[in-house]
Amino acid sequence: MEILVFGAGSLGSLVGGLLARVHDVTLVGRDPHVSQVRADGLSVTGAAAARVAPDATTDGEGRTADLAVVTVKSFDTAAAAETLATGEFDAVLSLQNGLTEETLASRLDTTVLAGTATYGAHLREPGRVACTGVGRVVLGARTGGSDPAAERVGKAFRDAGLRTLVATDMPRRRWEKLAVNAGINAVTALARVENGSLADGPAAEVAHRAARETVRVARAEGVPLTYRGARAALVEVVSDTAENRSSMLQDVDAGRRTEVEAIHGEVVERADRHGIDAPTNRTLAGLLRAWEAGRGVR
Repeated sequence: MEILVFGAGSLGSLVGGLLARVHDVTLVGRDPHVSQVRADGLSVTGAAAARVAPDATTDGEGRTADLAVVTVKSFDTAAAAETLATGEFDAVLSLQNGLTEETLASRLDTTVLAGTATYGAHLREPGRVACTGVGRVVLGARTGGSDPAAERVGKAFRDAGLRTLVATDMPRRRWEKLAVNAGINAVTALARVENGSLADGPAAEVAHRAARETVRVARAEGVPLTYRGARAALVEVVSDTAENRSSMLQDVDAGRRTEVEAIHGEVVERADRHGIDAPTNRTLAGLLRAWEAGRGVR
């Protein structure tokens, strides 16, 4: 399969690198990472390993492929969709944080699949990405049900050795992913701890409160998500990626803008819309917004 990975940061480089063991992959990212990959290939180390030589570019316009995998930060989704719209793809798969699929679907004239990825990834240096935890990719039709495109993409991922499930209940799973993100991202970023620190103790309590609030909002949106299910997913991700520094923690470490609005901000906004109290997510969002304002990265 010809696959374009749009957003070759930590997760995009890891997924793209593993896919490149079998498929024809092009990474769209930024220098100096792209230049290093073009010059000397991509090294994947850690819990999953590969040494591959995918194509790499900083220009995503006018591309064609069987599949485009979108891994940009949530706040860059609209810009990514505009660029992807200049090319042609049989399907587009989002592996992003937040509920970004609607933005892609509103701007692209092709099948947009929803997806989650719990693989831990960290871009160590240009040309080198570490897999800090083997998780799972779950993908499917964003509105639920079966989809032939999802089956093809799932097979392509499994052929490359990625743990992959094609699901027919992606609306529930999208919100489950948001609950997990709400439980992990801001808590680890503010406490400056790896995911495994959320297994027990005071940080775990905060994480579970944030996830529980997200479940209440999901149910108000008509999504049949249970706290028991979201809690199990949160515990599993924390266990599988115990040594991983979450994407939001990596952003804070690097002084970059975070995805607070797509995760905690989204929960709070929808909670307000339904008249639901979400104090934990509101507090986490406020603290991160204050940090971003203080650093001038908003």
